[in-house]
Amino acid sequence: MREGIHPDYKKTKVTCACGAIIETRSTRGDFHIEICSSCHPFFTGKQKIMDTAGRIERFKNRYANSPKADEKKAAPPPAPAPVKAAAKDENRATKRAKANAGKPKPAPKAEAPAAPTGEAPEA
Repeated sequence: MREGIHPDYKKTKVTCACGAIIETRSTRGDFHIEICSSCHPFFTGKQKIMDTAGRIERFKNRYANSPKADEKKAAPPPAPAPVKAAAKDENRATKRAKANAGKPKPAPKAEAPAAPTGEAPEA
């Protein structure tokens, strides 16, 4: 490291508003903070969910009384559909023909007459 370009890294006391003192090292020096890990609600387990205007209750009521939720609870799961035995001989063309069996076929396109080339057609 080069001499004279780095700041001093000295011992520091971080004081919280709750009275907790944390000793560490810093270039800043001693300082005070408003909240620390010993008094923050998330770390202490005292965190409460803010329910503004009953949104959580409305959500629970809306989805607790929905008919889909009742059907899922009451109805047993449907039995799996039987697996059809696929013919090994079927190729892609056969499968398309079966799929298009009931559909009307498109009308054939009329070909345009050939342009005269200047020679008489052979008969």
